[in-house]
Amino acid sequence: MNIDQVSKRLQALSVSETLAMAQKSRELRSQGFDIIDLSLGEPDFNTPDHIKEAGMEAIRQNFTHYPPVPGYLDLRQAIVTKMRRDSGLEFTPDQIVVSNGAKQSICNVLLSTVDPGDEVIIPAPYWVSYPQIIKMADGKGVVVNAGIEQNFKITANQLEAAITPKTRAFLFSSPSNPTGEVYSRGELAALAAVFEKHPQILIISDEIYEYINYEGKHESITQFESVRDRVAIINGVSKGYAMTGWRIGYMAGPLWLAKACQKLQGQYTSGASTIAQKASIAGLLGDQSVIGTMVAEFKIRRDLVVNRLSAIPGVRSNNPPGAFYVLPDVTSFYGKSDGRTSIGNETDLVMYLLNVAHVALVSGTAFGAPGCIRISYSTSQEMLNKAIDRIEKALSSLK
Repeated sequence: MNIDQVSKRLQALSVSETLAMAQKSRELRSQGFDIIDLSLGEPDFNTPDHIKEAGMEAIRQNFTHYPPVPGYLDLRQAIVTKMRRDSGLEFTPDQIVVSNGAKQSICNVLLSTVDPGDEVIIPAPYWVSYPQIIKMADGKGVVVNAGIEQNFKITANQLEAAITPKTRAFLFSSPSNPTGEVYSRGELAALAAVFEKHPQILIISDEIYEYINYEGKHESITQFESVRDRVAIINGVSKGYAMTGWRIGYMAGPLWLAKACQKLQGQYTSGASTIAQKASIAGLLGDQSVIGTMVAEFKIRRDLVVNRLSAIPGVRSNNPPGAFYVLPDVTSFYGKSDGRTSIGNETDLVMYLLNVAHVALVSGTAFGAPGCIRISYSTSQEMLNKAIDRIEKALSSLK
């Protein structure tokens, strides 16, 4: 064995395609190309001033020492208040574990509950990291496909058919990355009715896009009492408060799971940034109008992108009610060419658009959605119009 040989665990993991495309964009930009990057899911808004001020005040007040592993008590109390205020859900602070972003919160839950060979059901399209985190936990991802015809949402019958004696968990997001789709109360009730028959299954509900919802109140599967005691809510401040770089996520769930996540986290990151925690309190308890301002702008951008895509021959898109992504079907371009580049699949098309149109997108393959490409509209209307002008021109050259 060579000393530089990495573990089999790492060899089994794929590189994040969203981060890989962002890196390619930066490389081309450094070479002088004018790249419009629609690959990353990051709000282009800056963190609101009152939140930044709270972070600076935390420095002045010397909150620069180790925090408690599950997070400062006042932050966990703020999360409890937020849950009650926004969703009518009752938690106690000891049911909350604050982590370095929602991604770590998901890792904590899966690494704390999944044994080798356990199955974790994930509806597809899924967030790019879900199957990789399941691999890290030595679990087996069981993919349940939902295409554009059913608005990328699985049915209760599909869920029931996927459950086996080895099923340990169910992991999904609503509003969804990469589709922007949102499960309604009725749809969640139907899924909960299936879970009632299978009490061994942990439900992991990724609600990081909770606030970015254009059609009404956020619905959480935790509202159903029959399954409430085995739901782990994953959330954070990144999307709703434009705080991606502050790296604060959290898990809210049953006490046994919170204790397990705390034990695990205590051995590999200890806790999240003290400064970011104090800033997050200001976000959760401060002026919430900043959310409405961002969401109103995102809705305008959603409408712009969907309307423009719908006018391009061969592009088939739905009208997602949440998050800031569109996942159009582009299979009509398979087999076409501009005379230099031939399109065999969605990955070919994404690379074609990067090299010819200088627009960075992500292949749907990364999200379990072959035939689609993901477009993030978390940038200005001006840049979105410019990007779609380029995409439209490049696609018109494919014959």
